[in-house]
Amino acid sequence: MNNRLKKASVWMPLAIAVSVVAGMWIGSTFFNDSGKWSSRSKLDTILEIVKRSYVDDVDTDSLLEASFPGLLSRLDPHSVYIPAKDLQNVNEELGGSFSGIGISFNLLNDSINVLEVISGGPSEKAGLLAGDRIVAINDTVVAGQGWSDVKVRSSLRGEKGSVVKLTVRRPTSKTPLNFDVVRGDIPMTSIDAAYLIEPNVGFVKVSKFSANTYSEFLTAMMNLVADGAEKFIVDLRGNGGGFMEPAVLMVNEFLPAGSPIVSMRGKTTPDSRPTMSDGSGSFLNNELVVLIDETSASSSEIFSGAIQDNDRGLVIGRRSFGKGLVQNQMELPDSSAIRLTIARYYTPSGRCIQKTYAPGTDYDRDIVNRYEHGEFYNADSIKLDKSLAFETLHGRTVYGGGGIMPDIFVPNDTIGITSYYLNVLNAGLIQKYTFDYTDRNRQRLETVDNAADLVKLLPDDETLLQDFVSYAQKAGIPKRPYYINISRDLIVNQLKAMIARNALGVQGYFEVFNDVDPTVLSGVDALQTGKAAFPIINK
Repeated sequence: MNNRLKKASVWMPLAIAVSVVAGMWIGSTFFNDSGKWSSRSKLDTILEIVKRSYVDDVDTDSLLEASFPGLLSRLDPHSVYIPAKDLQNVNEELGGSFSGIGISFNLLNDSINVLEVISGGPSEKAGLLAGDRIVAINDTVVAGQGWSDVKVRSSLRGEKGSVVKLTVRRPTSKTPLNFDVVRGDIPMTSIDAAYLIEPNVGFVKVSKFSANTYSEFLTAMMNLVADGAEKFIVDLRGNGGGFMEPAVLMVNEFLPAGSPIVSMRGKTTPDSRPTMSDGSGSFLNNELVVLIDETSASSSEIFSGAIQDNDRGLVIGRRSFGKGLVQNQMELPDSSAIRLTIARYYTPSGRCIQKTYAPGTDYDRDIVNRYEHGEFYNADSIKLDKSLAFETLHGRTVYGGGGIMPDIFVPNDTIGITSYYLNVLNAGLIQKYTFDYTDRNRQRLETVDNAADLVKLLPDDETLLQDFVSYAQKAGIPKRPYYINISRDLIVNQLKAMIARNALGVQGYFEVFNDVDPTVLSGVDALQTGKAAFPIINK
């Protein structure tokens, strides 16, 4: 008899016996007395079988740990599991400070999507942009490799001064782009800029809603009032949200007593009454404009939705992100945590602005789809669910189910965008040139303390442009006079703004670039012509 058959005749009966016993054990464990499956017992049984019978030794605790992110991701796009080793870093994003590359991102469908490039941080200096997709970190491919949110975060953070190499894909580039980002301290302040854009108009840029946002916002607003501000622009573009409480407190500063701000409804609060303003605000009689775009989310939408639904001011820009889910972070006994969606929030008119995440929906591509459908450039391309119509306090129609639609739509500015401009932008040359220029002229530039005076120290527009074009040519981007002429104003304005940022801080950038920003200019016009006078009752 074949030796292999002899061996089989020995172990086959044993294997069959083991299988029968295991089957009886499984049957008694999986089923309760009524014959129904018990999922928890089933999980324990599977883990025990793996531990006893799998070909290699397996740490079943690690196996379970790896399964938690996937389990929560099946609930909704914003419920996440945070391992103990990463909890401190995650909490720092809305609290203290840390060393990293200075971006916020989401990880959906195995793609790392840059949601925000933190102003003044290392990634902005290197040339990364919101909307970039990181496909490799230090030459290790991450796209499609099943990386967790935590693994990405730990790979991007590190010792101050260390370098991380990123490979990104950008819609405007046919080939991947490489960036060497030097890790550094990430600025955690919430107010990027607060200054008088007109003698009576204060501009405030709020980049996030963190623990200190309300106090920082109130201080900035009071300083502007002292400088003569009577009307305000609050810029929430690019603000992905954060804590809800600061947004509620900020809205309270503008609303008369008894005005609804936001309500939440969940399993534990099915009939939640709205949070109401108490009338103690410092800016109850000041005209207000709120700026939003497709990356304004969560708390930004609570703020803008409350202002819009109470007809308290004008919302200007493009349709917001559409995140109407409320998360609560709960720490577990082993110092890990889950950030679980516990409710939906509703604006004062009763609308939930959460966009759909139903099975089959490509939640991750929603912003890209908006771009491809032309929504960034034409209000008529916006798909509104007419079945979710609501009314503001004074009868204006607003819609739920997909973000905050602004009262005044301002298309994405494409004037001056040419292939030459995209080439220098994608190569990070505008950032690199302006850093080099600032370093070469820092002693002279530091003699002024405001952007208006700094711009006077710069060469005339044509000289600055040609110096940059020569710089770009040395870096491998050939001169293309026809396209350079079309992009002239765009390039020059960005060069001036970036030099001001490098010399004066991030506010310097906004002081220069806001002078040509169509959305900001629309806000100034609305305030100066009385369009934003409240209550807003025009339809």
